[in-house]
Amino acid sequence: MNERRMPSPPANPVDATSWESAAASFPDPFRLIVRDRCTSTNDELRRLGEDGAPHGLVLVAHEQTGGRGRRGAPWHSVPGESLVVSILLRPAEPVALWPRLSLAAGLAVADAANDFGIRALIKWPNDIWIGRRKAAGILVEAAAGFAIVGIGININSSGFPGELADTATSMKLELGAETSLAAWLGAVVGYLAARHVQIGSGFPVLLDAVRDRCALTGRRVILDSAAGRLTGTVTGIADDGALVLDTDHGKRNVIQASEVRLLD
Repeated sequence: MNERRMPSPPANPVDATSWESAAASFPDPFRLIVRDRCTSTNDELRRLGEDGAPHGLVLVAHEQTGGRGRRGAPWHSVPGESLVVSILLRPAEPVALWPRLSLAAGLAVADAANDFGIRALIKWPNDIWIGRRKAAGILVEAAAGFAIVGIGININSSGFPGELADTATSMKLELGAETSLAAWLGAVVGYLAARHVQIGSGFPVLLDAVRDRCALTGRRVILDSAAGRLTGTVTGIADDGALVLDTDHGKRNVIQASEVRLLD
């Protein structure tokens, strides 16, 4: 994969000219639209997709009033502190492979973090950790003929409310300085443009990179899967992207699971 240069941070992390600068760095056919405020960038982009919006449309919002994560959980974001973006993709690969977009998006965020000097890990299947704290979340939703990749990244947050204070972090807290939301947007979209095409024949390449950044390998976890609640030690990621879990009753490959919790 070609090395990318980190975009120069604009003076104002959220002004209109900053977004335009980020959009200018997007590879074709990715294009940007900006909303001052919306309930959910995923919902807004879904409506545009149903109206025929093209592959590569990127929607960023200054403020998201009803953002959500997996299973409808609310996503905490503060205007000017968090990057909230959704990207419409119309993959050429079969729909059965589209769940791999979660891994591609997670890797794109981790690749972007590396540009800023941060070693980020992927907590399978769709969270980004720095150390053992969550810095970003991903929500991929499929529709008729397209998929929406929603990404929320804690960029310039100085702290978090309630129980999030013990489990979340931000790029500012890790770096000790603010960085440009627009610069992060440009980096993430650039990497996702390269990574999302790897969900088919290029999946082994994507998977090797995900394995290198897997936060769960060697950890003892508990999760809820289609087979029920499972407890065991993660030994890696299978060739189809499933989490490999060594349980008391043998190895299990878990394709989908609700929240994975560490036990050590």
